[in-house]
Amino acid sequence: MLRERELYAPIKAYLEARGYVVKGEVGAADLVARRPDAGDEAEPVIVELKLRISLALFHQAVARLTITDQVYIAVPKPTGKQARRALRDNRALCRRLGLGFLTVRATDGTVELHCDPGPYAPRKNKPRREKMLRAFDRLDGDPNDGGSTRHGLVTAYRQDAVKCAAYLAQTGPEKGSIVARACAVPNATRLMRDNHYGWFCKVETGVYALTEAGRRGLADWVDSV
Repeated sequence: MLRERELYAPIKAYLEARGYVVKGEVGAADLVARRPDAGDEAEPVIVELKLRISLALFHQAVARLTITDQVYIAVPKPTGKQARRALRDNRALCRRLGLGFLTVRATDGTVELHCDPGPYAPRKNKPRREKMLRAFDRLDGDPNDGGSTRHGLVTAYRQDAVKCAAYLAQTGPEKGSIVARACAVPNATRLMRDNHYGWFCKVETGVYALTEAGRRGLADWVDSV
C-alpha cells in the first residue's frame, strides 16, 4: 500500500514529462505545477494527493477550483473485485465536478489518467428515463415513502402480484383472464405463470390458485396496494 508521500514522486515525474515545473506543499495545495514558458496568465495545475477517495477529498479539490480550473485528485489505484466499478464511479463524479482524476499503481508507481478537468454535460439515457416513468405510472399511490417498507421496496410488479393473490384468496382457483379483468392487471396470466415469488400454482390450463407461500406473502404485503 502506498503512503501519501509516495504518491508525490510518481505524479511529479508524470507532470515533468509533460513540460511542467512541479513543487510540493505550495500554500494549501499538495502539489502545484506550471509550464515555465506559459506566462503568468496560464492556469497552474493543482493536484490533491490522498490515500483513498473520500467526500473530504472532493470538498478540498472543489475548493481549489477557486484558484484554477486545472485541479486533479490523485489516489492509489484500487485493486480487488470492486476496483473497476470504483474507478468508473469516481471518474463519473470527477467529470461532473470538473475535476481531473489520476491514480498511481502501487506495484511500480505508474500514473494513469482517467479524466482531465473540464466542463461535462452527460448524455441523457432515454430508455432508462422511459423505464423509470413506466415504473412511476404503474405504482399505485406512494407505498415506499422515499425508502423501503418493513419487507423491502414495493414495485409495480409486487403490487400486481398482491392484487392477484388477494383476488384468488377470496375466489379460489380462477382463470388468468378473469383475474386480469377483475384486478385490472393485464399481465396477470403471465405473472402467475412465471411465479417469481412462489405465490401461485397452476391447477389446469390457464387456471391458477394461491399457494401457502402466497397466503403468507399476501399477509405481509397486503398494505402495499
